[in-house]
Amino acid sequence: MDATPIREEADVALEIRQLEESLLDPEIRGDPARLARLVADDFVEIGASGRVFGRHDALEALSSETGASFRISGFSVRRLSSQIVLAIYRVERRGAGDPAHSLRSSIWVFREDRWQILFHQGTPLAGPSGS
Repeated sequence: MDATPIREEADVALEIRQLEESLLDPEIRGDPARLARLVADDFVEIGASGRVFGRHDALEALSSETGASFRISGFSVRRLSSQIVLAIYRVERRGAGDPAHSLRSSIWVFREDRWQILFHQGTPLAGPSGS
């Protein structure tokens, strides 16, 4: 078990938000080594279609998505244990066509002296407010 000091909630929330933003950053997405370091070996994602993806498929999808920009809002973190946190937030994705909105949740685990994303799910929303 990793010896993880319990840090202030605000510090953890800021760090997790920065990590979530890095996963949306085209520079990080274009760097397989940096991207792989953020995604846990046992990562699972449930896509908007309901399909379940493993780490390999998720890394491929992240690295191939280009031309979009993302804006995070309503970000919150809930600690599930000393080494596991749940992040919940909204994303506005802008690219070709109309903006797309989603409600996202991620579980991050602290392993090997770093946070890694273990689980992710994005649910499409009809608009910015989810209506």
